[in-house]
Amino acid sequence: MNSNSKSNIFRKISHSLRVWLERMPENREVLILAFIVGLGSGFAAVLLMKSIHFVQSVLVGWFETSGSSYLYLVYPGAGMLLAYLIVRFVVRDDISHGVTKVLLAISRYDSKIKPHNIWSSLFTSAITIGFGGSVGAEAPIVYTGAAIGSNIGRKIGLSYKNITLILGCGAAGAIAGIFKAPMAGVLFTFEILLFNMSMTSILPLVLSSVTSTTVTYLLMGDAVAFHNTLSAFVLGDIPYYAVFGIICGFASLYFTRATLFTEDQIKSVSNPFIRWAFCAVGLGMMIFLFPPLYGEGYSNLTNLLNGNDMQAVGNSIFGSLFSYSWFIPVFFALVFFVKVFSMSFTNAGGGVGGTFGPTLFMGGIFGFVIARSSNLLGLEIPETNFVLVGMAGLMAGVMQAPLTAIFLIAEITGGYTLLMPLIITSAISYATIRIFEPYSIYTKRIAKQGFLLTHDSDKAALTLLKISDVLESNFAPIDKDATLGDLTKVIPQSKRDIYPVLEEDGRLAGTVWLNDVKADMFDPAKYATPILTYMEKHEICAFDDDRMEDVMHKFEQTGGWNLPVVDRNGKYKGFVSRAHIFFAYRERLHEVSHD
Repeated sequence: MNSNSKSNIFRKISHSLRVWLERMPENREVLILAFIVGLGSGFAAVLLMKSIHFVQSVLVGWFETSGSSYLYLVYPGAGMLLAYLIVRFVVRDDISHGVTKVLLAISRYDSKIKPHNIWSSLFTSAITIGFGGSVGAEAPIVYTGAAIGSNIGRKIGLSYKNITLILGCGAAGAIAGIFKAPMAGVLFTFEILLFNMSMTSILPLVLSSVTSTTVTYLLMGDAVAFHNTLSAFVLGDIPYYAVFGIICGFASLYFTRATLFTEDQIKSVSNPFIRWAFCAVGLGMMIFLFPPLYGEGYSNLTNLLNGNDMQAVGNSIFGSLFSYSWFIPVFFALVFFVKVFSMSFTNAGGGVGGTFGPTLFMGGIFGFVIARSSNLLGLEIPETNFVLVGMAGLMAGVMQAPLTAIFLIAEITGGYTLLMPLIITSAISYATIRIFEPYSIYTKRIAKQGFLLTHDSDKAALTLLKISDVLESNFAPIDKDATLGDLTKVIPQSKRDIYPVLEEDGRLAGTVWLNDVKADMFDPAKYATPILTYMEKHEICAFDDDRMEDVMHKFEQTGGWNLPVVDRNGKYKGFVSRAHIFFAYRERLHEVSHD
């Protein structure tokens, strides 16, 4: 059988499957698609993990001495450059910060994610992290899983509501697959992607997460992601965990604000190659001085969870100093503070990765530093327990997702015996950071732009509504130099009672209302009157890229029922009306309500 025959057979099977799904009731169709998306997300997660490990084993698997660590100065920058070149010349799209991009797709682009994101984020993040980029693989895999769901949903022809749900299934499957944590996948989608979910929408998310986790178990074994040797939970340690939760809240605040500030400052450098060179040198130096910053750092977390702090240090140039008891917590405290900059340098310098992994890494490091320092001062605190609880505490604060933090850490470590400390620390960390920062690291920039969806269905419907959805352009314009006689020739051609008056270059000069010319339009003696005599100027106009919240505020300012729409150069686009917005809002409200 030749290749053309095989292609035709595949095309026929694909078409038949699509027709079969389209004829099925949509709720049953969503369940089948959730299963398919879960399979895809699971295989993508396995592929990403194996790709990262393969690249790392080739590059650093032979490191045995501290002298070889000089290559840490070179590898991360090379990986960032390679990823940047692929993104710029092959992908030709911005694929950084995957979770934030998914949130924007839901709120601004009708849950449409470009097909290339099925492979581009996965491929470039494997290169970035494999070469030593100090970022996480979770955001890229979430972007990949969401892209799988979005494109399958669009291909089948689902509604916006169900495309969004299938997109969420892809994201949930991605988290569940990469961590072998099905519950965390569902909670991640609920808390971080901010869906309005009902029981009928939770079922597809659970199905996708379990399917993806099963794929990972079959291909990578059933061991937990982080092997550990934890101590038993002691009731007397509860005050320590409570205080630690407060400290984690402030550490989360440092993580969020330092990360966003650093990235913004670096990205202000307009030349991408100068920016890359600066980040490559800076990142290489940081990893050379602090080897635990290389890559995701999960192997170092595993060492700390098993009490092997010296193995977590790696091939450090500070070898002799570790004989001093206080130098170990000082070293890891520096790793904690520098990790923010190594992560920001990686992302701003052209690498592709996320903040999910660094959050876990920094949380574990932070827990170890607090516990070891306290023990050196005479307290008795279980260090491995604090490493684990610190992972949850920082995640709850940085991502403002306490349930995800609690169950993810419990699932990936098998640490359900520490469920009480996980709950205490995560809840207090979340409550602490909320006093100072209402948005997570994923949503802060989106919230500033006014595009953030929330669990409030009314607000979500208004956020999803765009001016293009309600713009009316069937008005008959008239030239600014025209007369009343010219307008009488235009009136029979229009079914509207508003006539936009335009400059020669298409900019809006004002409007003429039919009611204002009725008294004169039947008097030929007044036909020579300039149209400007009847024109109403507009102090307030809507812009074609305004948020709907801004448009409604402008309606309140004017007190009118119609508002002209122009672009940023003042060129006329059409009108929006309160009635049309209300009708469209009702439709959007129905779409975002998952009943």
